[in-house]
Amino acid sequence: MACRVLPSLLRSRILSPTPLRMSSDVSFTRNGRVGMITLDRQRALNAINSGMVADITRHLVAWRHSDEVGVVCIEGAGGKAFCAGGDVVSITTGPESTATGLDFFFKEFQMNHLIGTYTKPYVALIHGITMGGGVGLSVHGKFRVATEKSLYAMPETAIGYFPDVGGSYFLSRLPQPYGMFLGLTGHRLKGSDLKHLGIATHYTHSDNLAALKQAIMESDESSIAAVLSSHESEVPAPFSLEPHHDMITSCFSDSDSVPQIMSRLRTFSSSAESGELAGKLLATLSRMSPRSLVVTHRLLTVAPSRTYEECFAMEFNAAQEIVRSGEFKEGVRALLVDKDNAPQWDPPTLEEVTEEMVEEYFVKRSPQWEPLHL
Repeated sequence: MACRVLPSLLRSRILSPTPLRMSSDVSFTRNGRVGMITLDRQRALNAINSGMVADITRHLVAWRHSDEVGVVCIEGAGGKAFCAGGDVVSITTGPESTATGLDFFFKEFQMNHLIGTYTKPYVALIHGITMGGGVGLSVHGKFRVATEKSLYAMPETAIGYFPDVGGSYFLSRLPQPYGMFLGLTGHRLKGSDLKHLGIATHYTHSDNLAALKQAIMESDESSIAAVLSSHESEVPAPFSLEPHHDMITSCFSDSDSVPQIMSRLRTFSSSAESGELAGKLLATLSRMSPRSLVVTHRLLTVAPSRTYEECFAMEFNAAQEIVRSGEFKEGVRALLVDKDNAPQWDPPTLEEVTEEMVEEYFVKRSPQWEPLHL
């Protein structure tokens, strides 16, 4: 949808927000030179569905080509969540769930890639719960603003999936070994942690968020960086995982396999320092899909040698196999539908995950993923 052309007399003025499109799930407004996207599925913690992906992509493309928009900002309504992930229940149930799921991922990855290659400043206000699909809506943008209420994770291995939405790219480029650690365990980070790791470019206290948003709406492409910097708060120190750095490094760095990581965690679980966390991580990994853990380990091992676009293509190949295998459906059933927390993984142990099984996730399949052609 193209933005309307403003009379020249009003071009330099800050206008009241102009609604461009409104739906029950996501709204789009424009204020001056800023296009605002507001995720608004509050009962679902703003989880993103296929309709939202289509609407967001359509507006991002239109705003990219519009001379009237210089900055794009995205937020989550309600204050509790930015976006808690993709609506995985809707894409894993029903007779056409495999085709529905693959279509969703194909288009979601295109949207994520578009954000990462956007030619205008893109600002994500990652206030509240930000997981999975919410990470894809934020981490690839130029500016990511966290608050003390941000709760950030990539928990896909718990539902028989893997860190997607470009997760293989950004996790593998974090200060190591934290990418491998976060991708396998789904460990939750606080807002200050995001700034320490570089996942967030800015940090502000939630009390300042309203003033920051107003300043963003009054900014343009030439001033947005200064606006964000001027509203920053002091980042609490230290990084919450700093006391466990040695344990995490010893267990997750230069690991040849997930069983090797598990073995190292067992050794650390009896130590005085970091023993409690090592024990918790061991228990967490033991509950997760063995197949997903091994696939995730492989993805994050090979991703550093892949380009941004190649990482999305690699993830879509893996998504095709994991959706068809039934592992993803079983994880969603056990944790989100029936909520019995008793997934029947196939195979049930790491030792039974063969090299042949893993290779199936890295075979080029049809259709091949490709970015939007703009």
